[in-house]
Amino acid sequence: MYYWRKLTADQREDALEYRRIQRYPKHSPPHFDASSEYQFILTATCYEHKKVISKSLERMAECEKKILEICHTHEGEIYAWCVLPNHYHLLLKTDHIKDIRIDLGRFHGRSSYQWNLEDKERGRKVWHNCFERKMRSERHYFASLNYVLNNAVHHGYVDRWEGWVWSNAKEYLGTMGRERALEIWKEFPVLDYGSKWDVL
Repeated sequence: MYYWRKLTADQREDALEYRRIQRYPKHSPPHFDASSEYQFILTATCYEHKKVISKSLERMAECEKKILEICHTHEGEIYAWCVLPNHYHLLLKTDHIKDIRIDLGRFHGRSSYQWNLEDKERGRKVWHNCFERKMRSERHYFASLNYVLNNAVHHGYVDRWEGWVWSNAKEYLGTMGRERALEIWKEFPVLDYGSKWDVL
């Protein structure tokens, strides 16, 4: 979204023509609606990264509860999640990614209306979009796992994974054990994972 604003008119035309040829949506990430079970990282962000979710602790908890409920409703197996003040990530396995995305869109609509009432911000755009990426390999999966669990640290909200309440990092460390979690972190480093996502 932010990269788009820096493009010249000709560059924008070229980008739109490429998306048309590929049969992608003009201005949003393509969605891959699998008919069988796959692993995905799913990300949604607030418009222009404004920290709308974190207006209250109750709102953070509500957002976390609702997105997890939606995934469980569609029998999704959730490996990792992290809800931050202006976006969230989910790493899950499902064969209902389209249904999950539709229900998340409905939640985004309802929450936008409710939060705008609470904040006296009628008409404000709360959510920008959500997109999913299918895991291509074991390495992609574990790098994604590390990315999601480390996200609150990455954005400077806490110093340690377990310090962030709105994720399953503490449970992951308890189940996996710190030593094994550290091995996975070293074997599948995050590096610059996710650095270009604002381009979409």
